[in-house]
Amino acid sequence: MIATFTPNPSIDRTLEVDEFVRGGVIRANKFRLDPGGKGVNVARVLSSAGVPTLAIFPCGADDLDFVHLLEAAGVPCKVVPISGRIRQNISILEPEGVITHLNEPGPRLSSAEVAALLETVSDAANGADWICASGSLTPGQDAGLYNEVARLARLHGCKVAVDTSGEPLKRAITGGVDLIKPNRHELEEAVGGEVTTVGDAIEAGLALHRAGSHAVLASLGSDGAILIEGGHASHAQARVDEVVSNVGAGDALLAGFLAAGGSGIAALAEGIAWAAAKISLPGSQMPRSSQIERSLVRVSQEPDKSRKLKED
Repeated sequence: MIATFTPNPSIDRTLEVDEFVRGGVIRANKFRLDPGGKGVNVARVLSSAGVPTLAIFPCGADDLDFVHLLEAAGVPCKVVPISGRIRQNISILEPEGVITHLNEPGPRLSSAEVAALLETVSDAANGADWICASGSLTPGQDAGLYNEVARLARLHGCKVAVDTSGEPLKRAITGGVDLIKPNRHELEEAVGGEVTTVGDAIEAGLALHRAGSHAVLASLGSDGAILIEGGHASHAQARVDEVVSNVGAGDALLAGFLAAGGSGIAALAEGIAWAAAKISLPGSQMPRSSQIERSLVRVSQEPDKSRKLKED
């Protein structure tokens, strides 16, 4: 079982428009409402693919729509009550896949609410293979929260994957978590340098690996992903004929990787297949097993380090 922990979940509203004009009155052609937050997205794609999962997150008394959306999608949940409300995010989708994101910061959690979240994570770790701790933290939250999650998981022999950014990511790396999943921008931020080639991404991933993370799964947008394990780098990507929405693609990558064992090139290939399937779907809709095309994936254990990365 793979449990996910999302300290700052969101209700994601996606509006499709012909053109986004700043200051104008714009009518949407289509509208989607999805439960969001990185860990929630991972749980959604795992559930869609038939992998046992449990989504752990805080939720206010006025946020029942969020829970109902997850229940309707068949995602098992463990809700930790809070006094505030979770955030609501808006994504504006223009033709050719151009997306503008408007994200709220989220609620402030009390020390008692944080303690309740950690207790729930600890309970879930007893019997889980992985805890996937993902996303931004709520305002005022200790940047070392994911390190505490890792400490509690280790007490139960459970592995921890972390997908976050900024100071929480840096703290997780030095805390020796089992896996981190940065994107290209987060790689650049973590090492303080540009990542313009596959070789740059590999060097950045190796630096984070040496700093403490046991493994690094770095998503590179349309250029696929690299995996750093045991000081060695592998690269994988898949052909995608039409990009509909890249929202949640990194979450699908991580979900597929963990579902396939969380280690090795077979897991890397599975993660890329899941991410490619997600990109072909609207909004933050997650793929079902029948939509995953593994034959489109190509894996290299000797990546071309000189290859330039695209600007997605």
